[in-house]
Amino acid sequence: MPPTVIVLAVTFAFSLANFTTPTSVWAAGPTLTVSADGGVRIFDRDALLARTDVVEIVTSRDVAYRSPRTYPAVALAKLLEGVVIPPDAVLEVASQDGFVTQLPRDLVYANHGVIAYMAIETADTPWPPIPGKDKSAGPFYVVWIGDQASSVSSMNWPYQVASLSVQEAPARRWPALAVDPMLPALHPARDGQTVFVNKCFVCHTMNRAGSASAGPDLNLPMNPTEYFTDAGLRALIRDPRSVRVWPEQRMPSFAEEDLSDEELGLILAYLSHMADRKSQATKGGSSKR
Repeated sequence: MPPTVIVLAVTFAFSLANFTTPTSVWAAGPTLTVSADGGVRIFDRDALLARTDVVEIVTSRDVAYRSPRTYPAVALAKLLEGVVIPPDAVLEVASQDGFVTQLPRDLVYANHGVIAYMAIETADTPWPPIPGKDKSAGPFYVVWIGDQASSVSSMNWPYQVASLSVQEAPARRWPALAVDPMLPALHPARDGQTVFVNKCFVCHTMNRAGSASAGPDLNLPMNPTEYFTDAGLRALIRDPRSVRVWPEQRMPSFAEEDLSDEELGLILAYLSHMADRKSQATKGGSSKR
């Protein structure tokens, strides 16, 4: 039987050259789906490893394994040849565990001090389990190398990748994420929305808007600012296990290098503001797409 393939639908038009939409895929190993403009390309792992542009890379800061590792990999820009990502769009990366990150276009195509690669786990040399987990980062893992690789947020190192798709920027795609347009220009909740999308939206939804499913919605039925004290919520985000522990706990800790105190404050300002905007989630236009 063919493997299950995850395909994320694209809801608006992009140019995508030489892409096709196969009705079925027969492959011996894991596959990676890339979609845009209604077209889909499905890459088999062995076919990717046979490409002439596969190189061996070494990560100096590896978010999954926390130590330098060597991988066969294809530059993400090479993998996306034929795909046009407009300036106001993102590359959505969906993982097998429900983690979904929105990679900014400029970051995908950055080449000054940081380059994105799709690392590929080989069948004959499987990667070890991620520390604290029972599975590896494979079969596909977005990694970053270069002098500025340490500046890339840990949220932008998605592993166990299943698919890539070109999408509208989150606030356009899901209006229910947006703060009140009447807020003052310098209100912290405005910047908090941006930080929330970059740091929290990879696992959580807001007013049922979003693609991620690793964590609960952070406004419905209740917003965490409604049942946590400010100190308790700050502690939970910094180190969840310092507040509560359960066997299936998945939320990671956020060290200051991944989330500054200023950014943490902005997230709390956004959450507090959104606690009064739950009605937006029940008046249409805010469900998942």
